[in-house]
Amino acid sequence: WRAKGLKKPYNPVLGETFRCCWRHSQDSYTYYVAEQVSHHPPVSAFYVTNRKEGFVIEGSLLAKSKFYGNSTSAILEGCARIHLLNWGETYITTAPYAHCKGIVIGTLSMELGGKVHVMCPDTGYQADVEFKLRSFLGGADQTNSIQGRIKRGKETVAVLEGYWDGKIDIKDKKTGEESNLFDVSVLKEQRLPRYLMSMEKQQDFESAKLWIKVSEAIQNEDQIAATEQKTIIEEAQRGRARNLVTPWMPRLFHRNPHAAPPDGVTDQGWVYNHLNTTPWQADEIIEYEEDFVIKTLREGPPPVKTSVELRRDLARRMSDSDSHDELARPKSSARTLKQSLYAIDTALREQTLAIERLSKSVETISEAQRQAASNRPLNVGRVPTSSHSWDLFGGFVLAMVLQALLNWVFYQKD
Repeated sequence: WRAKGLKKPYNPVLGETFRCCWRHSQDSYTYYVAEQVSHHPPVSAFYVTNRKEGFVIEGSLLAKSKFYGNSTSAILEGCARIHLLNWGETYITTAPYAHCKGIVIGTLSMELGGKVHVMCPDTGYQADVEFKLRSFLGGADQTNSIQGRIKRGKETVAVLEGYWDGKIDIKDKKTGEESNLFDVSVLKEQRLPRYLMSMEKQQDFESAKLWIKVSEAIQNEDQIAATEQKTIIEEAQRGRARNLVTPWMPRLFHRNPHAAPPDGVTDQGWVYNHLNTTPWQADEIIEYEEDFVIKTLREGPPPVKTSVELRRDLARRMSDSDSHDELARPKSSARTLKQSLYAIDTALREQTLAIERLSKSVETISEAQRQAASNRPLNVGRVPTSSHSWDLFGGFVLAMVLQALLNWVFYQKD
């Protein structure tokens, strides 16, 4: 990110990671994980998923820069794949570049520029969108403007224009009808809060924790300290590189080039190790992230934790702020809880029947002993029925334990 007063960038280091999530509803989350998979050249790979809402986004980008004296451009070379799971369609898109002017003289400003290509091999549709830079004598109406056209094959289906930070309108070429494609002001109102892992629970190479001293120095407007802390991080990275015995391997992504990308598109070819682009299934309850791995909780007894424990985890880890203790973990459904209650209730009923049978047996034995005692001398002691007594005692103990467990599960509040 760019903090106020920043004069030096955060250079990502090899193996640096980042994760966050957005909450849509009670059981719907969008997760984002990213890793710096290469340092020379600098390549970042990312994975975004919310299969319940029907989308997965994956990609990798190589960061380049060009200097022009009083301006510079940050170019992202690569592409992203947007999987619309419910439609079975995948869209490939490139990214615009960021252009910064006024480095030496003039007002410092930043714009987006270049052409973005969007294409869907599944449907044959494609779009070219141009992000226009304001000319030297251009007015405010040129700031952040875009133009584009949507095609199917060689035929232009629609054209669009507007401002990427404002409104964008679309015009159907066949009917001439114009309509609003989207309004950024409305999107801002619908913006979801972003949740982060708390600093004390982040791993050493997570971005916020790795660069915390640099960030603090920048916030304090201490450029000397920021530069010193940045140098410490980069020197540590060089030291690790010198001590490597075997080639370094990314933790979350692997190199697996896709099929040849369309013309005009460069693919860096990094893929998330746990990529899942299958449509949401009826037995799936919730997606959750654990140690940078996106998993799915399904109906039925969880393999490690009970549904109650998972519910308690979610309540403990989530908060209503923009930065919470940990990312969302699985939450059990009512169906799973009912299955657990039914199993406990069944076991309790079976134990109750066993206790009743034991009680009848004890009564029969006691009656037989009373009859035998009447025919014995008074100084002959009664033989205790220890085996049956312990069976009865154990049965009652087990029944009480099961009853307590049933009450705890049913009334426990997370």
